Amino acid sequence: MTRSPHLRLGLIALLLTLAIDQGFKLWMIHGFDIADRGIVAVGPYLDLVMAWNRGISYGLFQQDGETGRWVLVAVKVVAAVVFGAWLLRAETRPTALGLGLIIGGALGNAIDRVAWGAVADFFSFHVGTFRWYVFNLADAAIVVGVILLLYDALFGPAAKKPA
Repeated sequence: MTRSPHLRLGLIALLLTLAIDQGFKLWMIHGFDIADRGIVAVGPYLDLVMAWNRGISYGLFQQDGETGRWVLVAVKVVAAVVFGAWLLRAETRPTALGLGLIIGGALGNAIDRVAWGAVADFFSFHVGTFRWYVFNLADAAIVVGVILLLYDALFGPAAKKPA
């Protein structure tokens, strides 16, 4: 197996995502003290709030027990390993960058589960009375990473090769 020429980019994205996510979470919890502030309006469509997510995306499959917590940690770690293997052979910059963002986000949320038993979420988008789910920077990095992978799959060099 040949190592990806874009591995460094993916690893930088992974480390930056992880550091920024964890640093922001620590600041929000201990520095900004978001739990005591309640809802903090940032703009007409964005609030900062404190929400502990014991489930997966969108708060689905809430896990109140220790078994569920550790199963979700294991799933994140396995996903990071699988995506890491893919990163080792990523053929394009968008794929390497996307995988780095996804792995960094997954590990950031896994660290939360280990440290606090749940994932710390803060951003709440809303329009009028409609509120989107509450998320964090790790979640945003994962979404951007998936978009990069989709973009590369649909419009990158592999998509342009004749069948």
